[in-house]
This record gives sequence, structure tokens and C-alpha cells, in this order.
Amino acid sequence: MPQRSSQQSSQRPGRPPPHRVVLVADENSNPFEMSCAIEVFGLRRPELGRDLYDVRLCAERPHTLMRDGFFTLTGVAGLEATEDADTVIVPNRPDTEAPHSPRVLNALRRAHARGARLVGFCSGAFTIAEAGLLDGRRAACHWMWADAFRARFPRVRLEPDVLFVDDGEILTASGSASALDLGLHLVRRDYGAEIANAVSRRLVFATRDGGQRQFIERPVPQAADWSLGPLLAWAKEHLDQPLTVGGLAARTAVSPATLHRRFRSQLGTTPLAWLTAERVAHACRLIEKGEMRLDVVAARSGLGTGANLRARLRRETGLSPSDYRRRFGPGAAKA
Repeated sequence: MPQRSSQQSSQRPGRPPPHRVVLVADENSNPFEMSCAIEVFGLRRPELGRDLYDVRLCAERPHTLMRDGFFTLTGVAGLEATEDADTVIVPNRPDTEAPHSPRVLNALRRAHARGARLVGFCSGAFTIAEAGLLDGRRAACHWMWADAFRARFPRVRLEPDVLFVDDGEILTASGSASALDLGLHLVRRDYGAEIANAVSRRLVFATRDGGQRQFIERPVPQAADWSLGPLLAWAKEHLDQPLTVGGLAARTAVSPATLHRRFRSQLGTTPLAWLTAERVAHACRLIEKGEMRLDVVAARSGLGTGANLRARLRRETGLSPSDYRRRFGPGAAKA
């Protein structure tokens, strides 16, 4: 397996180099989460006309056995690859009680100390916590391990029900599939909503808000459930209108309570939360395309006022509209 992804294609002159991502594999790591990281960060995106990330795999040993002995990982870089990474994706594995190698933990501590971003998928939160880097911070982990995590790391503010937690330069995802959710969230943080949506379309994966629940306890239906697809598509085309939960329910000839249940069962969120997230994403795209007038962005996205736009944008992206424009608007320096 090559040490570096094929993202090393030619860059346009004047553009900064791609964001460097290093994925650390450990004994018994789960290859699914590794594949999610490679799918989001490691593949070429010729349709975007740019290289987003430069991805490397590394491990402590030359031969690293993957989960349940599925295969042995060889031919990757050593832990020194983490020394110049912008983002380090930490090891995950199902045997959470087994201590990690001191060399692996020290590599993560050094990366964090120099300002690298740390990302943990699924049980990766255990790795970061074992390194002592999550004390006093928010984190997510798989619901099956929530009690064990709390008992072992009582100083970490565990949020057990969400898909992922963005705590600045340390981010954690709860389970295997939520690695894709967090990965796309990082693309949005790094390159804006338009690029993240393009990557999502390429993956044929609908982005989910990190605050959604990890799972929904419900019986398997005897027949296929009524799909929300047509309603969601229509709502996305009418975000500038005063959409309400009652109005959406009426459009599909169901009660608001029934619509709420279907959103919960199919999307793991509420109609209002979904609608707000779509409005914010549309506002981001308008800013990225050059719309300077906040009142126009607020009106066209359905957020109403500039004040509400500022509050919602800062909550979702951590940036004010002006900061978002400087980072992702026309003329912004992007890899």
C-alpha cells in the first residue's frame, strides 16, 4: 500500500499546498473507519479542479495486524509522519481496555502541542483521552462504550447521544458510519459548504448534523416506510419562503406529530432542526458565491434577519459572516 495518497498531483501556482492528513493505524484497528477517512480525504476530486488533502498512512510497526486478523497492513510510513501533519486521525480499535503504545500516545501529544488537529473515529476517543488530551473537553464515543468511557475518563465531558463533537482542534465521532459525518464536517470547516456538498454528492451520502442521535430504537417495518425524499427536495427549493412544520405536514397530508415521527425515524432529527441546518447551508453557499449583503443572504436562506444569520452561522461554523466570507468567499486563498 503506498504511503501517500494520489492527491500529490500538480497544484496551481500560488495556491498553498493541500492540507496534510495523517491516519495512524494500530494493532486491531478497524479498517472501516480507515476507509472512511481515505474516501473523504484521500481520493482525487478532479471535478473540483483542486487537491483538497494530502493523506498518508502510518503505523508504529512495519507490519500491523488489522481487526480480527482480516489483513496485515504493510508498506506505510512510521510515526514520524505525524510530525508535519495538519490533522492526525488517531487509532481506533474495539479492545478499548488494552493500553495504547507509549510511542503512539507521545506522537499524539507532540502533534497536539504544536497545533495539529486531532480526530477520533468511534473508539478513537479512548485513544485521545488515554493521551490525556480530552480532560475538561467535550467528546463523543459509541453508545455501547459510554459507561466504560465515563468510568475510565471521568474528567472528559462525554456527550453520548450525538453523532460527533467538534471541540475546536479535537473532534470525535461516535460510531463507524458517523466517521463520514465528521469527515464531511471537516471538509466544510476547511473549504466551505459548496465543496463539502460536492464531496457529499460524490459519496452519495446525505450529510447529518452532528447533534443528531446516534441511533433510533424502533422495530424493523414490515413494509417500506413513506419516504421524506420528495418533501425534502421541495423544501430545499423554497427555503426563502416562511416554511413551518405545520405547512410541511399539510403538504404531505399528515399531522405535524406524524411528520415529526417520520423525521425522527428516517433522519434522526426534527423537522425544525433539519430546516434550520438547510437554511444555514444555503446561506453559506450564497456567501461563498459572493453575495455581500447580509440582509439578502438572510432573506434568501429564510433565516429572516441579519442578527439571526450571524447567530446561526456562528453556531454552525464558529465564524461570523464576515470571517466566513474572508475564508471561503470569492478571492479567498484555498488549496
